[in-house]
Amino acid sequence: MAGEPWNRVNIAFPGAVSSVRVHFNSTTDASVKALLVENEKVLKLLRSEMLQTEVRVLYELLYILNNSYRGNKTFKGLKQVEQCINRLKNMKLDVALQDLTELCPNRIQRRLSVNAGECEVPSQPMLEWLCLKVLGAAKLMSCTLSRCSRTFSLTKQQMKWEEFIILNMVITSMLSRLWVISRGILVSLTTLYKQLLDLLRHIANAQPMPYLTEFSLPADMVQFLGPSDALLLTKELAKATESKKKKEQLKRETSSIKVKNKGVAWKVKEDVGVTVERAIGLDAGMKPFLKVFRDFSKNKSFPQKTHQADQKQKFKKQVRGAATFTDMASHLEEMIPWCESKKMEKEKRLLNFLHLKCQRLKCLEAAGYKVQRRLRTFRQEACWALSPQGSVPRSCRSCAATRRHNRLRTRFQSLRSQFKSSTLKTDVKKTQLKRQRKRTESSLTGLLVDDPKNRSICDSSPTLQTSGCDGEDDIDDIFASVGL
Repeated sequence: MAGEPWNRVNIAFPGAVSSVRVHFNSTTDASVKALLVENEKVLKLLRSEMLQTEVRVLYELLYILNNSYRGNKTFKGLKQVEQCINRLKNMKLDVALQDLTELCPNRIQRRLSVNAGECEVPSQPMLEWLCLKVLGAAKLMSCTLSRCSRTFSLTKQQMKWEEFIILNMVITSMLSRLWVISRGILVSLTTLYKQLLDLLRHIANAQPMPYLTEFSLPADMVQFLGPSDALLLTKELAKATESKKKKEQLKRETSSIKVKNKGVAWKVKEDVGVTVERAIGLDAGMKPFLKVFRDFSKNKSFPQKTHQADQKQKFKKQVRGAATFTDMASHLEEMIPWCESKKMEKEKRLLNFLHLKCQRLKCLEAAGYKVQRRLRTFRQEACWALSPQGSVPRSCRSCAATRRHNRLRTRFQSLRSQFKSSTLKTDVKKTQLKRQRKRTESSLTGLLVDDPKNRSICDSSPTLQTSGCDGEDDIDDIFASVGL
């Protein structure tokens, strides 16, 4: 098997030209179109984020388990899965398929080539080289499926022995996803190989340039793989064919329905202008029916709201009349299911909180503690919980809300104390300033009175005498007159 040309990582690229110009007709157009569709499917699977994620998970697991798990059979099976994936990467199948997409003509080129009668398509050596690549990738996917199944069985056996349960669960889930992805790639490669052979026959008949002289390509992928993979491919291809037939049947039914509808519409158009007799009840529009329905819904919801309010008042009366916490607990147990049946989520949540608190207080009451004061407060809380409006009672708040309220209150008190201290300091400064002003005024008056030269000035200057009493605005003038 090692000598087979498909079982090589680097298959020798043909030295002949990659594209040739051949006669192009509608049959060749259909073959190229089907080949491009299947090629795009394989490329999408190979470049999918899901496959890359699972491969990264496999690498991380092998890196973590490299030292502690090396002698384990499961670890060896994971290494074999890794070898298959690495070999598929080294084959660079996605690059070869991308080159095939670039060599094949696109939709516009095919349309023009059908009219012209000639077009450039991949040559026979290029198609045979791609067939070898696809065969090698399919064999690798078959080996990956078998390695994943074997490792999955070993991991499942370890889980039965209750060894590393969480780790083995991660490994089994990863292996199952890798198995599903590998199966999808294998099925897509099978259909791609079939389309490659179909186009290869047209190109070989038009312009033969044989590249494989010592190896004949198998006629079918099922013939090339083993019996287990052949059975899997047969089932998957049968499912694909059945789904395709269902789609075609659905498309035909849809087209026939459209044709029937067109006929009906045409008949309706022919009846334009023909008088149609209508009953008296059909002359009226939809407004009366909508009005009746609206009135009916209003009348239906009004008794329901009235009944709900009456039930709340009844519960509030029972709560106010409860003499012990035991009676209160029984009333709450009756109210909570009623709120749940009426879909009153907020009320139900509050009553559940109060019921837990009531159970704790009931134990204190049974132990002989005096809880009458708490019972009065609890009645108010229960009445508020039945129709929560306004501010929340302090005892109904959660611990986080209480801590937040206390923190805000402490912050407000500190701010108020800072404001009071700053106000007190300002008052003290004002008092000191007034005292200093009075002392300055008295000393200035004494100096002016004792001096006979300035006595006339004092007598004739009433503004000077009263300047110190005008207020804080004249104090600068007083100090300026003294020379300070």
